[in-house]
Amino acid sequence: MKLNIAVLPGDGIGPEIIGQALRVTEAVCEKFGHELSYEYGIVGACAIDEVGSPYPDATHELCMESDAVLFGAIGDPKYDNNPSAKVRPEQGLLKMRKDLGLYANLRPINTFPSLIHKSPLRAELVDGADFMCIRELTGGLYFGRPQGRSEDGNTAYDTCVYTREEVERILHLSYKYARQRRKKVTVVDKANVLCTSRLWREVAQEIEKQYPDVETEYMFVDNAAMQIIQWPKRFDVLVTENLFGDILTDESSVITGSLGMLPSASIGIHTSVFEPIHGSYPQAAGKNIANPVATILSAAMMFEYAFDLQKEGKIIRDAVNASLEEGIVTEDIASNGKSYTTSEVGDWIVDFVKR
Repeated sequence: MKLNIAVLPGDGIGPEIIGQALRVTEAVCEKFGHELSYEYGIVGACAIDEVGSPYPDATHELCMESDAVLFGAIGDPKYDNNPSAKVRPEQGLLKMRKDLGLYANLRPINTFPSLIHKSPLRAELVDGADFMCIRELTGGLYFGRPQGRSEDGNTAYDTCVYTREEVERILHLSYKYARQRRKKVTVVDKANVLCTSRLWREVAQEIEKQYPDVETEYMFVDNAAMQIIQWPKRFDVLVTENLFGDILTDESSVITGSLGMLPSASIGIHTSVFEPIHGSYPQAAGKNIANPVATILSAAMMFEYAFDLQKEGKIIRDAVNASLEEGIVTEDIASNGKSYTTSEVGDWIVDFVKR
């Protein structure tokens, strides 16, 4: 099989972690006899510095021509600390989502036995937790218009907008993945207050009838935020709108004990993007200390979701689990004072894949 991917390292630790994920991808393709073709593109702060745009047209064309996109991270302190900056790296991420039609973010939340002690929650709460958050990505407050400030600057406003089509699309995808898991969907909204949430619930109540084999429950977002902490093992597939999903997925991420362990996939109309959930971590850039595992697991999701190559994804997961059990980890999750560099963790995982 031929795999044609766009590689967007981005900012901060992006180039280092993408480098390791790409090495693992190459090793898997070599092992299974796939032909890998890839090309680099710029995005984020480095793209602003180079061409003045956080998501240049050339990068968009590269993504459109690719079967999948492997993406690192964006963000730079010089923009974070300048609230008056007219062009920001994060605008590139929003534009990429919109232009590629990346309407659904899939974020699997599961624990690793060797890292249970790293979770801030009690072991009996998180051991065995395994659910997927599906966040709608192209609607809601982040994209609704009008949006802005009054002339005197004393009033600010954002508009939350959803269409029936957007809600139907994300819900059907959620039921599809629930059928591949434990057949339970939790629809999270704020239908007691928000009109957009009432549309979500109305559409969901119609669609659930098409999936009688899947259990459906409805939960207000404040209750969901509480239950994710109190009882994370009760969830299977959790689907929600953009802003709620942004918050709940980050909350869910701490269950595993480290942001550096969690991958994600953004499913698109034109192509799909695979990326770690952590940020650009500029303080660690160039130090060879960043945890590459989330990005390596994002590559596993790329094999599974973009190319339907389940065995290839599994061997990466097996390699990651083995590295954790052997203690081949970076400093963020190391115990007993022994840690390995970004590249050393990548070396070990690559060697495991090649066995």
